Amino acid sequence: MTPTRTKSGYIIAAAFIGPGTVTTASLAGAQFGFHLVWALLFSVIATIVLQDMSVRLGFATGKGMSEALHHQFKRPWVKYPLILLVVAAIGIGNAAYESGNLTGAALGLNGIVSLGVGTWGGIMGLIAAMLLWWGKYRIIESVLVALVGLMALVFAVTFAVSEPDWSAMLNQISSPVLNTSSLTTILALIGTTIVPYNLFLHASLIARQQQEQHLPASTYRRQSGLAIGVGGLITLVIMATAMQAFYGQTNELQAGNLAAQLAPLLGSYAEVFFAMGMFAAGLTSAITAPLAAAYAVCGALNKPTDLSSVWFRAVWGIVLVAGVVATLTGTRPLYAILFAQAANGVLLPVIALLLLYMMNTHPQLGALRNRLAANVLGGGVVILIVGLTYQKLFA
Repeated sequence: MTPTRTKSGYIIAAAFIGPGTVTTASLAGAQFGFHLVWALLFSVIATIVLQDMSVRLGFATGKGMSEALHHQFKRPWVKYPLILLVVAAIGIGNAAYESGNLTGAALGLNGIVSLGVGTWGGIMGLIAAMLLWWGKYRIIESVLVALVGLMALVFAVTFAVSEPDWSAMLNQISSPVLNTSSLTTILALIGTTIVPYNLFLHASLIARQQQEQHLPASTYRRQSGLAIGVGGLITLVIMATAMQAFYGQTNELQAGNLAAQLAPLLGSYAEVFFAMGMFAAGLTSAITAPLAAAYAVCGALNKPTDLSSVWFRAVWGIVLVAGVVATLTGTRPLYAILFAQAANGVLLPVIALLLLYMMNTHPQLGALRNRLAANVLGGGVVILIVGLTYQKLFA
């Protein structure tokens, strides 16, 4: 029987293209046009580099990143603080992000049928819980890949029917902006693309799939790079639509008029089209955030990572419930999502350094161990992010 081709890379693309990505890319395009495309390009390249490390780690060890961490570090004074970091950063952090995922999707759907953001958030949470509770990985995988396709279709059609000012775009790309007023948006673009929990999720997915399919490492690596590139292209198109509608205009992008960026292109269908994109983005992230938290926390605590295990269901259940509760209480969704993505960029260097260490020292890596080029690229990612963060905090 011919093994099924892997779809793990597209699950990672589904995970980082959430409402936070739509919001952040829209704000970047509306406020800075294409002057911040350099930050998106850097983020996509960095994501490909780091996720490739995660793929190789999961392939070589047959374990997720947190499981590999648990077995590699033997000294208690090193291992337990790292376990605490994983539980806090990924488990608790994802519970916070889950609110943004559900709220962002509910924001779009509420524009079509006014049930209230809280009600729509609860419905989205219920759908995500049902998919995760069934514990059928291939069903979850197929749903996520289909939703990525829907997102790509929505924004690709939007771009296709528009009349982009190619000259203005090229001029702005060739004039990159890096100043105090743009740093929060730059960090948000980085944080919404290079997502720390995706490093844990990807290694776990590869380890799981390799047990069933036995594909060569090169297959997973190529598909990972391609899928992340597609995700970056979708983000770029979102930036472009916001740029055309808002950049240099008197009307300002707000939470309530995100769909307005499509109005000049799609007319009365703008609200429906945007809601479809936000629904797809929200549901993918609402599923992958609890899933990643469960893999990371259970692996770090040396508990079963089977989708039907009690521990696994307890972790994703807590994350999902926390997101639903936060959605029901009501927040300012636009700035809450943007702030969360910026905070994500601050956390990233710690996780990236841990991954770099493991990719150079884990005894099972063999020929898949990091080479000089991967270490230089990975180290450069960390240095640049730390530099931007320092500039933002202390400049």
